[in-house]
Amino acid sequence: MSKRELNQRQKIILEILAKEGSANTASIVAAVEEVASKTIVRDLNLLQDLGLIKKSGQAKATSYSLLPLYKLTNDIDKEEYFQLEPDDREIENKFNLSIFSDLEVSSDNIFTKSELDQIKSLTKTYQANRSELSRATIKKEFERLTIELAWKSSKIEGNTYSLLDTETLLKSGIVSPGHSEEERLMLLNHKHSLNYIFDNPKYYKDLSLNNLTELHSLIVDQLEIGKQIRTRLVGITGTNYQPLDNEFQIKEALLKTCKLINQCSDPMVKSLYASALLAYIQAFEDGNKRTSRIVTNALLIAYDYCPLSYRSIDIGEYKKAVLLFYEQNNIRYLKELLIEQYEFAVDHYFC
Repeated sequence: MSKRELNQRQKIILEILAKEGSANTASIVAAVEEVASKTIVRDLNLLQDLGLIKKSGQAKATSYSLLPLYKLTNDIDKEEYFQLEPDDREIENKFNLSIFSDLEVSSDNIFTKSELDQIKSLTKTYQANRSELSRATIKKEFERLTIELAWKSSKIEGNTYSLLDTETLLKSGIVSPGHSEEERLMLLNHKHSLNYIFDNPKYYKDLSLNNLTELHSLIVDQLEIGKQIRTRLVGITGTNYQPLDNEFQIKEALLKTCKLINQCSDPMVKSLYASALLAYIQAFEDGNKRTSRIVTNALLIAYDYCPLSYRSIDIGEYKKAVLLFYEQNNIRYLKELLIEQYEFAVDHYFC
């Protein structure tokens, strides 16, 4: 799951440990039929190296158990999972206070080697392409990306402006008839937020409570949404997951998020964690997922990675990915969508 792809036998070992909690070498060998014990030992050593399992005890008392990375990146059957109604799904219905330590110990292995190679190649392409563009062309490309991000990010939240009407609004200030003032402001706020990031790119190299809440304030400006950390419980449609309801715990969770992201060395890991955690914490009464998408872009831009427009993302699949992190603390699908959107962005902007 990290430095190389796993074979079927190694996946079976992980499934055994997930079911049993822990197991010794002999019981694992017995469960994986017709495989030499030395082969199983090699598999167990590899899984340790990948940060998926840990070894406890010595000699005959040696046992193996799963590490947080397995739960974070296990391949859940999404179709089967979401066939169940929210009340029928077995979930983590309370905020997992250990999520920060789980993500921290998994940060070096959260992306597979093939994923890291893909991201590295895409980033080199983006940086090379951009270096050949004039400042005027770069500005136009940022404007185009801004329009498409404002449209798609708002559409995820139920905004009914078309892409063409969004372009007309953001470029010419012309309001599309038949739409609410809230929809207009939502789109404009995306533009203002991104412009602020583009004008202050290095400001987000280190994430802080201050610059995080600044972006939330920009994204909800004039929308009759509180800009302070919420003080009451919020419910989330389509899930029984309940975020933190204590203002001081929420603030602490945001501070831990900033600390975790700042400690990570890889910009894409930073962006992935921001995308997941800011939605998971639900620190504000509204605008949390919009803020997570804007902060994701702020981090990418700060480290000279290509920003995302999310233009091609399937809204239903994005919502499933977020729910899987809410309910199972599984980040795999959100990670896959992030890579997919990064590839799309590099292929379609600043070329």
